[in-house]
Amino acid sequence: MAAKVEPFWRRKPLTELDASEWESLCDGCGLCCLQKLEDEEDGSVYYTRIACKLLDLESCRCTDYPNRRASVPDCIQLTAADAAQFKWLPPTCSYRLVAEGKDLPLWHHLVCGDPDAVHAERISQAGRMIAEGSVADEDWEDHLIFRAG
Repeated sequence: MAAKVEPFWRRKPLTELDASEWESLCDGCGLCCLQKLEDEEDGSVYYTRIACKLLDLESCRCTDYPNRRASVPDCIQLTAADAAQFKWLPPTCSYRLVAEGKDLPLWHHLVCGDPDAVHAERISQAGRMIAEGSVADEDWEDHLIFRAG
């Protein structure tokens, strides 16, 4: 009789994941690539519907992931070492969930096998985002969608 093997995200700490495992945790929602505003008074982070200039508005994937930092120098590279700081990520984010010791949701592609489930469940903003260059900076507050944390 074969022993049941727990999935890697349940049996390994984030710091022990290899590059492939780490990248596969991404659920493809694209929410981390939305422009955010920070409240100067209390530090709260608010997500807007405005997508990074490299984010595909339908697939929620970066159009130049390997070279993104050349085009977007302030693009944040998520690493296991920074897991304690993941509170700014949405509560549905797989990196944040695993860092907090929680399991992946049923719609996550590693659980259900369908990379489009994140869109079908409307976790992502696919088809509901707007391009960064189409909104003046002073109008970003008009496009807030949720507060992180």
